Amino acid sequence: MLRMETENGWQLITHPDHARLAGAFAAAWGNGRFRKPEPRVRVLHGIASHDDGWAVRDARPSVTRQGKPSAFSIELVGKYSAFEEIDIADYLAVRDRAVRLIAAEDAYAGLLVAMHTYNLLTEHADRSTIAPEGLVLLDEFLARQREFQGELRAKIAADGSLAEMEKADETVLEHFRLLQACDNLSLLTCVAYDRPAHLLHPLPLKDGGVAEVKVTPLGVREFRLGPWPFDVAELSFRFPARSVQGKLFADSAELAAAFEAAPVEELVVTLRS
Repeated sequence: MLRMETENGWQLITHPDHARLAGAFAAAWGNGRFRKPEPRVRVLHGIASHDDGWAVRDARPSVTRQGKPSAFSIELVGKYSAFEEIDIADYLAVRDRAVRLIAAEDAYAGLLVAMHTYNLLTEHADRSTIAPEGLVLLDEFLARQREFQGELRAKIAADGSLAEMEKADETVLEHFRLLQACDNLSLLTCVAYDRPAHLLHPLPLKDGGVAEVKVTPLGVREFRLGPWPFDVAELSFRFPARSVQGKLFADSAELAAAFEAAPVEELVVTLRS
C-alpha cells in the first residue's frame, strides 16, 4: 500500500495499481532522444506487474505499531527505512512472491522484477532500522535472490525467441533502469511529492549517451520532466485510489473495513515537457 495523509485521514493506493501506473509511463517512454524498450511486450509486462505479489496483502491493509496504515509514504522517498514498522519475515515473503509470480510467467520480466527487488533491499534499505534477527532473514533472502537471478539469466540465454542484443547484460540493465525510473515516477505521483527529484539512474539515449531525468513539481501531481522522454509535450495518466477517514486505527481489521467501505476514486497525474 502507498499512503498520503489528507486533512481527515489517508489516501491509499495499492501496490498493483501503483505498478500499473509505472507500466503506463513505460508504455509511453521513448522519442527522438530516448530509446523505446525491446523486447517491448516482455519489458512492459515486468514493469506493469512488478508488484502483483502484493495484491492479497493490499486487499486487507494492516496498521503499524502506531496505528497508521502500513504503507510507503512521502517520508520514504529516496530511502527505505520503515522496517521497524513491519514484520520483516512477512514482508520478505511478499517480496519473494512478487518476483516468482512474474518469473513463472516470463523469465525476462521476472529478472527485471528480481533486480528491482534486490536493488531496493541493498542500495536503498536502511539496515540500521532492522533488528539483528531480521538482518539474518534479509541476508538469507538476498542470497536466494542472487541464485534465482542466475537461474533466470540461464533461461533467457537459452530463449531462441530473443535476439542476442535483447539478451545482452547491458540491455537487461537498461530495462532494469527503466523499471526503476518508471517505478520512482509512480511513487512520486502516488504520494504527491512536492520537491525536486530525479529518476534514480542515468538513462540511455539513442546516440549512445545517457541523461539523468529531473522531475520538478508544478502543482499537486503535476510535474515537469527534463530532458523530456516522451513523444508528445504533455501527458495525463489516471489511476485509482481510496480515501479512508481517520488518522489512527485500533487494529488492522478496523483499517481494512474502512478501506473496503471507501469508494474508489480516480486521480490524475500530468507530466509536462
